[in-house]
Amino acid sequence: MRIIIERSNLLKSLAHVHRVVERRNTIPILSNVLLRASGDGLGLKATDLDLEITESVAAQSEQDGATTVPAHLLYDIVRKLPDGSEVKLALNGEGTQMTVSAGRSNFRLQCLPESDFPDITAGELSHSFEIKAAELSRLIERTQFAISTEETRYYLNGIYLHTIESGSDLMLRAVATDGHRLARAEMEAPAGSEGMPGIIVPRKTVGEIQKLLGDGENEAMVRIELSDSKIRFSLGQIVMTSKLIDGTFPDYQRVIPQNNDKELTLDRQSFSAAVDRVSTISSERGRAVKLSLADSQLTLTVNSPDSGTATEELAVGYESDDLEIGFNARYLLDITGQLSGEDAVFMLADPGSPTLIKDGGDPATLYVLMPMRV
Repeated sequence: MRIIIERSNLLKSLAHVHRVVERRNTIPILSNVLLRASGDGLGLKATDLDLEITESVAAQSEQDGATTVPAHLLYDIVRKLPDGSEVKLALNGEGTQMTVSAGRSNFRLQCLPESDFPDITAGELSHSFEIKAAELSRLIERTQFAISTEETRYYLNGIYLHTIESGSDLMLRAVATDGHRLARAEMEAPAGSEGMPGIIVPRKTVGEIQKLLGDGENEAMVRIELSDSKIRFSLGQIVMTSKLIDGTFPDYQRVIPQNNDKELTLDRQSFSAAVDRVSTISSERGRAVKLSLADSQLTLTVNSPDSGTATEELAVGYESDDLEIGFNARYLLDITGQLSGEDAVFMLADPGSPTLIKDGGDPATLYVLMPMRV
């Protein structure tokens, strides 16, 4: 194997694939990236056995072949090479070492044979559809923060993606919850998604695909293929295949309140800034902030036994009975950080019941937040 490749092209592809590789591995081959030179391109592949990412990049192959080298080490080397340089990758005759050279820099890396590299076989993927990268990014961004990190309830460690009939329309819906808060976003279901199984996409896969999608302005199309155990995302030259979480997502519809009749409308940015300020008094970000509502005025209060008390008042739209309710300050900031409109609408019931939060700028999303005792 002997190949010449532009440093910027190699770095960009390595940046995509090396993130999948865990830094600590008991299986040596899983620390490596598979490099396959053929014709006018270089193929790269990395996996952690649950998630696999492949990418093809233009390169000049002088001798076709394949090998595997340490992923993070190769990425660090290429990252430190001079801008605009040409990188030469050459495998020795025994296939045990690869030389990486650019200008006056030369590195020799230990290789493991291509035959040892594992392959995630996707099997038959029963459903296939295309979705705009910006739309997929929005679904993920609006819900990703609510994914649970608690390993005991593993079925909450991802985003639940499914289709559901809403009136006469079929919607593609993403839901995430950690038991304290719930985020739901939806869009019109793309052609081909009808009848797809409800699937739970793992947290790591969600994070990696979101990084590949980039900002919300991406106009490219993403091809999604899935079965009840695997999902594959194809975006340009990048293909990501992942196992799905094998579990049943809870009936989230039951926790979305239907009869909350106390409506609170407030300016999202002013409220978020006020919550951030009053929670400064507390040493823990998860400290409860008390919301006291009366006569179109909201008073935010945080009490800390160690530091003291903070209060702030805001003018809001509220015409129901007086109410005091407490929320986790960090959860409030997480949710208001996802809202796109100027106004946030809180639908409240009583101090012990879940609150429904709607986005004034995006009717296709909603949030549920459990109160705290204050």
